[in-house]
Amino acid sequence: MVDSFEKIAVAIHPSSKDGSRYVAQQIAQLIREKQKNNQLCVLGLATGSTPISMYAELVRLHREEGLSFKNVISFNLDEYYPIERDAFQSYWSFMHRHLFNHVDIDPANIHIPDANWPKEEIKKHCAFYEEAIEKLGGIDLQILGIGNNGHIGFNEPGSSIYSKTRLVNLDNGTRLANAYEFQNMSKVPRLAITMGISTILKAKRILLMAWGMKSAIVAKAVEGHVTEQVPASILQQHGDCTFVIDEPAAQELTRIKYPWLAGEIEWTSQMIKKAVVNLGLKLKKSVLSLTAHDYNEHGLSDLLVEKGDSYEINLQVFYMLRDSITGWPGGKPGVVLPTHPERSEPYPKKCLIFSPHPDDDIISMGGTFMRLHDQGHEVHVAYQTSGNIAVTDEFVTRFLDFAVGFEDMFGIDNNKSQQILSAARTFLASKKKDESDTSEIRAIKGLIRRCEAKATCRYVGLTDDRCHFMNLPFYETGTVEKKPMSETDVQITMELLRKLKPHQIYCAGDLADPHGTHKVCLDIIFESMHRLKAAGESWIKDCWVWLYKGAWQEWDISEIEMAIPMSPDQVMKKRFGIFIHQSQKDMVPFQGTDSREFWQRAEDRNANTANLYAELGMTKYAAMEAFVRWHY
Repeated sequence: MVDSFEKIAVAIHPSSKDGSRYVAQQIAQLIREKQKNNQLCVLGLATGSTPISMYAELVRLHREEGLSFKNVISFNLDEYYPIERDAFQSYWSFMHRHLFNHVDIDPANIHIPDANWPKEEIKKHCAFYEEAIEKLGGIDLQILGIGNNGHIGFNEPGSSIYSKTRLVNLDNGTRLANAYEFQNMSKVPRLAITMGISTILKAKRILLMAWGMKSAIVAKAVEGHVTEQVPASILQQHGDCTFVIDEPAAQELTRIKYPWLAGEIEWTSQMIKKAVVNLGLKLKKSVLSLTAHDYNEHGLSDLLVEKGDSYEINLQVFYMLRDSITGWPGGKPGVVLPTHPERSEPYPKKCLIFSPHPDDDIISMGGTFMRLHDQGHEVHVAYQTSGNIAVTDEFVTRFLDFAVGFEDMFGIDNNKSQQILSAARTFLASKKKDESDTSEIRAIKGLIRRCEAKATCRYVGLTDDRCHFMNLPFYETGTVEKKPMSETDVQITMELLRKLKPHQIYCAGDLADPHGTHKVCLDIIFESMHRLKAAGESWIKDCWVWLYKGAWQEWDISEIEMAIPMSPDQVMKKRFGIFIHQSQKDMVPFQGTDSREFWQRAEDRNANTANLYAELGMTKYAAMEAFVRWHY
C-alpha cells in the first residue's frame, strides 16, 4: 500500500538481501517475458555497493535456474572520468566483476560510458550514447541507487530535470562518500560521465534501491517537494517508479517514524514511548509538561482516547526514560532493581565486547568499557577484523623506519628489516591507486592496528590475555571489497563464544559503516548465537546481548534501553583512549561523508544523547552512551 505521505511507491523489505532478491526477480521476469516474444530487453544498470547482492542473485539465477542474458542490452548509468577501464574502481571493471563475466550476455550489447574519451570529444560521444538508447526504443527497466545528497547516477544536487548524458563535476560529499573505494580522498576522480535526469525519466519502469543509512534522503525524495536540490525527488514525476528499501532505510518515513499519523495502530508501551518522546522533542517540552492540548494538536488524540489522562501517559514514559539510565552497565550488585536494564546477578559478570574494527570498542562504548572493568567485571574484547586497509602507506614506512632504528640502536642485526623497508618504499613509490598492497605490507598494517588495540586495552586496565584478534576471513581480501560471510567466520566466532561463555555481549548494531564491515560482523554474531541456542548450550540462556552503534549514528532516543551517563572527566578519558589509535587520527582513510575525526564524532553523539534526555526532563549529564538489547 502506498501511504498518503509517500508520493512514490515504496516497497519495504526486512533486509537488503530480501530487497535485492526482489529486484533480481523483477529483472529476470522482464527478461523472460521479452524472450517469449523474441524481443530485446534493454536494462539501465547501476553500480556502487547497493546493487552488489542483486547482481549476485542474477548470477545465481543464470547458473541455477537457466536465466539467459542473450537478449539483454545494457546501458550503465555512469563512470568516473578519467579512469583506466581495468582499474579496480572503474565501473566497467565493477560490472564485469559482479555480473557480465558470469552470465551469457553478448559483449557487444554492453554499453558503459568510456572514461578514455578525449575531453573535447565527450559531448559527441554522450550524444551517441543517448541515440543508442533511443534507437532501441528506450530503457525498459532502469535500476538506480541513491546518494546521501539525493543524487541518482552522478546527477548531483542542482542538476536540471532536462539534463542528458554529460560530463559532470562530482560533489565534494560524493567524493568523500566514495573515498573508501580509493583509500584516499585525493585519489577520487573529480569528474564523471553520467546519464542525465531526463534520460533516466524516459525509462519505462524504474526501481531505486536503498539500504541502511539512507533513511533521511529516502524520506526527502519520497515525501518531500520535487526539487532539483534533491534529484531523486524528481522521480515523483515518473509514472512507474518504486523505491525498494530495507527496514533501516525506511526509518524516517512517516508511516514508520510517526505511524500514528498514517492510520490506526496498536498502542504498545514502546509505541507510546516513541510517540510521547517525539512529541516532547518536537515541542521542546519535558515529558511531564505535555498537555492534552499538545496531544490533540499533534495527531495523538487516539492515544488519549485509548489510554485516558495525559499526565498518566506522561508518567509512564517518564519512568521508562528514567529507568533506562544507569551507571552500572553490568548490573548493580547486591540490590534488587526490577526496572534496571541489566540483572544484578551474577556478579561479577564475564563481558565480551565485539569490535568490528580495532577501535570501535573505545569509539562507540569507551565509557561503558571502562566502567565495566572498573566495577570488577571480567571484560574481554574480540577484534573481529584486522582493519589493515584503513592504515595509510606513510604509517608503514614510519614504523618500519622505527624498527630498523631500534635494532640498530641495540646492536641487533637489522639486515632483514632494512630489506623489508627498502622493498616497501620501492613498492609504495610506484603503487597504482587501484593496486592492492603486498602481503607483507598488509601484515604490517594489521600489526600497527593490533598494537594500538592492545595499548587501548591496557589503558583501560585489561591484561593482554583479554584481547582476542579474530581476523575473520571475510575481511582479509586486501581490497575494500569484502567477501560474504562464510562458514569459517561463523565457526571462529562460535569457538570464542564457547570458550568464554559470557554473561554479557556487546556488539556493533549499526548499519551506517560506509564499507559494510559492521553489517557482516553483526550477521556473523547473530548466526553464531542462533546456532549455539539451537545446539542447547546451557550458558546461552543467561547471556544478554547489547547493541551499540558506531562512529556514524546513534540510536533514536525512543529505542534506547540502557543509557550510560559520563562525567566530563570520563569523556576526556575516553578521548585519550581514542587518541591511542594514531593510525586513525588526523587523516582517516574511510570516513564516509563525515570529515570529523572519530573522537569528535563520538563526543558529539554522546553529548547529543545526553542533551535529548535532559530536554525530556531527565538529569543533565555531560554525555551518554546508548544501547539496545537484542532478544534472540
